[in-house]
Amino acid sequence: MSTSVRTESVEETRALGRRLGATLAAGDVIGLEGDLGTGKTELVKGIAEALGVTTVVHSPTFVLHHQYQGRLPVEHYDLYRLEGMAWVDTGLDEPAPDAVTLIEWPERAGVLEGWATILIRLTGGRDNRRRLTLLRGPDRVREVFEHAPGD
Repeated sequence: MSTSVRTESVEETRALGRRLGATLAAGDVIGLEGDLGTGKTELVKGIAEALGVTTVVHSPTFVLHHQYQGRLPVEHYDLYRLEGMAWVDTGLDEPAPDAVTLIEWPERAGVLEGWATILIRLTGGRDNRRRLTLLRGPDRVREVFEHAPGD
């Protein structure tokens, strides 16, 4: 059963990411679905902050992949531009068991969407208002969504 939360600003989206990031463990794979401008990278920024990443987090749209160091390594993929490439060209043969893997646009690679232990769909984006729907995830993540401010 899915559960949703609404955020009203970029900061609220990042704050939800920080709460989510605090629950993550090595081997977690998060798939982030949603149109352009729905806040996927903003959520990633909050997650990375909670994981102790101190460098600036950028969308890897043009390079497909960024790696960050924190209390856990963070592997961040953006597959938006994957069209015309094989998903194996991303360098993502399988999720890193010692890292948190974040995949924006996992549906572009098909097989990767199935790897997501946590799957979140983001909609909206107009005036920075977004709806984040947890489609799949363990209870520890579901609790973040159920107890998030908003809605």
